[in-house]
Amino acid sequence: MRTIATAATLALLIAVLGLAVPAQAQTTVTVDPAALTLGYMNVFELPVNGGAFVFGSTWGLPDLTAVFSGSNLTLGPNTINDPDPFWYIGGGAPGSPGNKIMEANCYAEDTGTLNGQTVTFNGMVLANSLTSAHTVIAFVKDFAPDYSSFNQNTVVLSATGPFSVSLATINDPGRHVQWGVQMTGVNVWPTDVGPFGTMTLGPQAVPTEATTWGRLKSLFD
Repeated sequence: MRTIATAATLALLIAVLGLAVPAQAQTTVTVDPAALTLGYMNVFELPVNGGAFVFGSTWGLPDLTAVFSGSNLTLGPNTINDPDPFWYIGGGAPGSPGNKIMEANCYAEDTGTLNGQTVTFNGMVLANSLTSAHTVIAFVKDFAPDYSSFNQNTVVLSATGPFSVSLATINDPGRHVQWGVQMTGVNVWPTDVGPFGTMTLGPQAVPTEATTWGRLKSLFD
């Protein structure tokens, strides 16, 4: 009798918690130095100058600034070691305020594999000392084949602890699915970055359905 009751209770819990096989396949990715290898920088004018888009181009991760140490990723304010007034108000030197807003994207991209799935990107904010001059989001994006448009979901990262963001992607093998993190804020002269702080992210282990089933079953054994 207890076995029958246990099985019925587990079945009810599975239905309530949504552990049945979903209609749309699901993939979970996390902070991973083997995946988050791409960098892209978008540059904008300061809000006081209208905030217009200036240019965007591929950048290396160290130039973003995004640096892996083992499986942990540390993000810092972008620095431009160029004294041109284009980059710094009055010309670059220690103490010079930045003259651009930098949107630094560290991300992974998949084409043709994750389409038509719900993609979840998660991780841990391990430490955060950033000031209000810079913000960080985690994102999942689903681009059209020609990159002319995209759908996205984002989550702002601030407090230490776990984060997660999910997006149901369109079932078209020509689309490009991206996930990663984006830091936005004013550029900072290289010797002045300390007071602006950093953020460190790490991977998050997610229980599989089998693990979750085992934990539920143990409640009734």
